[in-house]
Amino acid sequence: MPAARAVSPLPRYLAVAYGLLIVYACLHPLTGWKPTGLPLLDFLSAPWPKYYRSADLILNVLGFLPFGFVLAPALPQRLGLSGAVIATTLIAGLLSFGMEITQNFLPTRVSSNVDLGCNVLGALLGALLGARWGHPLFDERGWLHRWRSARIIAGHLGDLGLILLGLWLLAQLTPDRVLFGSGDLRQLLGLPTPLQFEPERFILLETTLVAITVVGVGLFTRCMMHAASPLAIALLLLLGLGAKTLATASFFLPGAPLLWLTPGTQQGLLIGLPLLAGALLLPRVFQHALAGVALLAATTLTNLLPENPYFQVGQQMLQQGNFLNFHGLTQLSANLWPFLALAYLSAVGLLRGEHLAKR
Repeated sequence: MPAARAVSPLPRYLAVAYGLLIVYACLHPLTGWKPTGLPLLDFLSAPWPKYYRSADLILNVLGFLPFGFVLAPALPQRLGLSGAVIATTLIAGLLSFGMEITQNFLPTRVSSNVDLGCNVLGALLGALLGARWGHPLFDERGWLHRWRSARIIAGHLGDLGLILLGLWLLAQLTPDRVLFGSGDLRQLLGLPTPLQFEPERFILLETTLVAITVVGVGLFTRCMMHAASPLAIALLLLLGLGAKTLATASFFLPGAPLLWLTPGTQQGLLIGLPLLAGALLLPRVFQHALAGVALLAATTLTNLLPENPYFQVGQQMLQQGNFLNFHGLTQLSANLWPFLALAYLSAVGLLRGEHLAKR
């Protein structure tokens, strides 16, 4: 009988994180709770809607597909491939069913059996892929595990760091925000904007914000790695630019894939990339400290930066159906990310301090 494969805990972390994101997206904006007086399960027998959009159906399928993909390899191996597919689909179906029932109490949401069916279909497709390819990807012999062992610090901190990088990429899918801007407490707390929009001042602040954030994100990535890998850091930043381009191309009417490439952004990238290259030559302890300082400074600037009125033009797609839910999810990721990253840097610093004290 073959020995059981050693499985990384990363799929479990990803499944929990993605499940929480699903809950937030399904219940966004989390306000106005009140009973409708209708039977909670009435939506199950509703006929096919007279008006629907193909984009909503596709998003409901795609939204649960990654959940099924990471959940299937996270389940016990004794279930086997078919058992993992069935269990994953049932868990995802129960999660979607619970969200649809809960939406009965939100006036901005409509419970739908079509949404439920699309969610289950997406989870099933993801489970089929995850049961087949998840273990080769995440097991100790998989290429992802080998890459992680060679590049990323060991243990739970390494896994959590990868999840934070995934959340950072998700945050870049927020189209109506300065490139790489995050940590906007004004939206979370309902605070006013302290500065009025003036083009010259805005460009200066935007340039500084982009440059500092490039350094902060790059050094944050470096802090979770065994050794500096400029290629991996450059790839992450390119993926961030790609996500921002995809967001502005998809959510603005008419499509504007390079709307984010403002004069301030261009200058910020031209300044920030050389600064990051120089920072990667510093001793590791200085890189760690500089990463925290840069993220703090970038978060402060984000909360000082006035709204760019040019980003408010053509946002019709953001206010429609599942696009509004997705936008709320990416906004939450962007608003919380730097604070989670700073907590992570503190944990990594404490761990390294303990290791040095034991020597």
